[in-house]
Amino acid sequence: MYPSAMPADTAGAHSTLRIESLPGHPDFRPLASLSGIRVDLRYASPDNFLGEDLYAPFDCAWLHHEGAARLQAAATELARRRGDLELVVLDALRPQRVQERLWKKLEGTGLEIYLAPPERGSIHSFGMAVDITLAARNGGAELDMGTPFDDLTELSHPVREEEFLASGRLTAQQVGNRKLLREVMAAAGWQGISREWWHFDGGDRERIRAQLVRVL
Repeated sequence: MYPSAMPADTAGAHSTLRIESLPGHPDFRPLASLSGIRVDLRYASPDNFLGEDLYAPFDCAWLHHEGAARLQAAATELARRRGDLELVVLDALRPQRVQERLWKKLEGTGLEIYLAPPERGSIHSFGMAVDITLAARNGGAELDMGTPFDDLTELSHPVREEEFLASGRLTAQQVGNRKLLREVMAAAGWQGISREWWHFDGGDRERIRAQLVRVL
């Protein structure tokens, strides 16, 4: 399944791999190898809802090669539609151990709805989910999406956008920016979710959990 230099542990039917052993693994591709994409991993800095770097000392700027191909396709689609914009990756591969830390921080707060429980695991931990936004090319400002990344309120929920647009809590421009992001990602095979405008899965969750490598 992998080269002998990079053995995997097993957890039930799932193959697992520690983040320390990921570089060079054939199933994963660095984000730096993709074109038309800016990388700004918020959990690799204090710029997140916990206010701390959760990734140091590990390099988490990776995706499974399936997800990387889809993300490159999304960047190509965006360039076709809006050459003045680029994708900004806010989170990609998130090791299971980091997912567990996030869960412990939110457990008992009522905000657990924003995380997959550790026993099920996040699609991020397979390198098959991204948190992403749009920005002006060449390091320009991010587009206004109505809330920041990791805003754990209902204003971030795509499923309620029309309601918030009607009430004036979101503007037509903000909703339009979100829709453009969804359209570009959907054209490349990504699926959004109901509670976070920034999160996209790169395929069927059950298949990913059953067949792909989970990074610990």
